[in-house]
Amino acid sequence: MESSAGDLGRKGEWIALFYFLLRGYRIRNRNWRGGGGEIDLILSRGRNIIFVEVKTRSSDDFGGALASVDARKQAILIRAASAYLSRHELWEKAARFDVLALEKSGRGILGFNIRHVEDAFEADPAIMAG
Repeated sequence: MESSAGDLGRKGEWIALFYFLLRGYRIRNRNWRGGGGEIDLILSRGRNIIFVEVKTRSSDDFGGALASVDARKQAILIRAASAYLSRHELWEKAARFDVLALEKSGRGILGFNIRHVEDAFEADPAIMAG
């Protein structure tokens, strides 16, 4: 049987997918694995590649969804993004890291408050290199 946390995360990822589609982003990949990590959504808009971490929480306790994208998680995402850019020969594209935080609230879209943080963090060149 599925855990309720797993169900919540899956629901959050579907909401995130529609959120970005409705705003004109193009979906390149979902749940892409490489470089020792996984990227929830890889999008494009114009000439930009956007790597998105989706965090869904049942409340804003302990800092909420955004607080969970700490330096360790950022390093994992950066290595995975580096692998993606290499594998698809996309180093000439501008890239950024966004976080989409969804917190269950009983209001908002399907009962979630959504906070989209563009350029949530920058890639450390040392991590991108290897």
